[in-house]
Amino acid sequence: MLRSILAGAALALGLLAATGGQAQGLILTRADLRAGQSLDGQWTYSIDPYRDGLLGFHRGEAGVGHRRYEDSDVDAVTRADPTALYEYDMQRSATADLPASWLTHTPELRHYQGLVWYQRRFQAKPPAGQRAFLRFEAVNYTAKVYLNGKKVGEHEGGFTPFSFEVTDLLRDGENNLTVGVDSTQTPEGVPPPVTDWENYGGLTRSVKLVYAPQTFVDDAWVRLDRQGRIAATVHLDGTSAAGQPVTVRIAKLGLTLSGTTDAQGAWTGEVKAPRNLARWSPKSPTLYDVTIAAAGDQLTDRVGLRTLEAKGGQILLNGKPIFLRGISLHEEELGENPSRTMTEASARALLMEAKDGLDANFVRLAHYPHAEITTRLADEMGLLVWSEIPVYWLVDFANPKTLTLARSMLAENIRRDRNRASIAFWSVANETPVSDARNRFLGRLVDDVRALDDTRLVTAALLANRVETADGRQTVINDPLGEHLDVLAVNTYSGWYGDDTLDAVPSMRWAATDKPLIFSEFGADAKAGFSDPQLQRKFSEDFQARYYVQTLAMVSKVPTVAGMSPWVLKDFRAPRRQHPLYQQGWNRKGLISPSGQRKAAFEVLANFYRDRAREQPDP
Repeated sequence: MLRSILAGAALALGLLAATGGQAQGLILTRADLRAGQSLDGQWTYSIDPYRDGLLGFHRGEAGVGHRRYEDSDVDAVTRADPTALYEYDMQRSATADLPASWLTHTPELRHYQGLVWYQRRFQAKPPAGQRAFLRFEAVNYTAKVYLNGKKVGEHEGGFTPFSFEVTDLLRDGENNLTVGVDSTQTPEGVPPPVTDWENYGGLTRSVKLVYAPQTFVDDAWVRLDRQGRIAATVHLDGTSAAGQPVTVRIAKLGLTLSGTTDAQGAWTGEVKAPRNLARWSPKSPTLYDVTIAAAGDQLTDRVGLRTLEAKGGQILLNGKPIFLRGISLHEEELGENPSRTMTEASARALLMEAKDGLDANFVRLAHYPHAEITTRLADEMGLLVWSEIPVYWLVDFANPKTLTLARSMLAENIRRDRNRASIAFWSVANETPVSDARNRFLGRLVDDVRALDDTRLVTAALLANRVETADGRQTVINDPLGEHLDVLAVNTYSGWYGDDTLDAVPSMRWAATDKPLIFSEFGADAKAGFSDPQLQRKFSEDFQARYYVQTLAMVSKVPTVAGMSPWVLKDFRAPRRQHPLYQQGWNRKGLISPSGQRKAAFEVLANFYRDRAREQPDP
């Protein structure tokens, strides 16, 4: 345990150096637990399709010929020099309520990809002796942040939080915050340019101004280890981080852990779990208020305590087998014009469809880290979670920059959500073709997961192959990454893609695995309301429902199957899906339509899960 903790600390510091220190924003990890000044609301914005605000006229000095976006006060300059030339004016630009994607700001921006400048003026009164930080829950895809005309930092990656210290730049009074957001996905990025979901560019999650003491609690991780001990790791940031007393208290259990930080400002303590501990589970999602105090700083979090293991072909929750009755979902709210604006209400609406509608105990949050509001709701509602970074399809596995970026995303995701009892799996990839470069790349990510968090299970969504064996034709998972994973997972679409008929699906045989197996994806498209009882065409609700009947029959025969997360809860925007009658820019594999209408296959899966829950109740 201690070795893992020290390795995790070293990994975080190494990633910080590799990505340029604060430029990638690995600071103020637990900003989510701090009160702050919300900067959500009305911002002005201006598109910059040729990136003149960064590259300048004729690609000379940035801003020459029309001034810079980030440091302008047009009124002040033009009062002093009425002939000053501006070809933009952020103070008079169009406005939008954030967080949201610009795809829904106006109809003209529906398909815009590129650079957009956002600006907001706000009042601040910095407390004496406190440090100030700007916290972004997510910006898709790259962000360049300026405060009062000075560059604060950059961040790449559209789904993880980052913070920048602005103590020396924040003014007492009016401040001007400018963010250049570029949604362009590059071949060396994560994800790569071609995916199967909408690229929602913008400030898609909340922004806030946060204050903290000179030395503060930067990170606090509380968990139940597999030996039945409650452990806590605390890291302080600041010039006085070393030698500080630390206490972690769980009042309801009458439990206090205490110690002193080392030279790096870190401390880890552990104690045997008390007999009155109520372990978190889908059946009883108990959360405890945990208070962390050090160096005059104090944070409070709500944490569930439970254990997870993989043993043979089973997944054990709190030492007992559990069958994962799951569903996959994208981060996209209900409605015909989504903006990836996940409020508590919109996240709860999706999770309730899974929990109450399907009788699910598990959700796969694909294919990137979802908003923290979703994982906190999963804690509260009792849903186990698969969390994934967007190492998807054909990323540039041979590129060291791509690996560094993926490792940074993984660390940011794990550090954000290590206190969420609902998180059961850290997934390092989805449907990535096997190659030596890919195997090395993903192997490094698996090692990172184990260094940062040894209390959860590591997985990836793999592909399978059909081979001829002595026992006949079988589907096998022979991906070399499998030997490094705790749990195998596979995406399969027999009966939808390929030549297999629906009638042939139930008899398909899968080779036995030596680890638990999750069917991470299977599904078929259906346009809500389209009926074809004779199953003569795909895209009907009838075909989708029949597909589920046949595929569930096949999956049920696999001896080491430990769960499933069919694809997908809700139809979601996917620009590559352009069938003019049935898709129209949507992936229609959802069990519910964009507006929430349940398709026939919804009840097929719900009935299967209800039966399975009666046969094997949750522990």
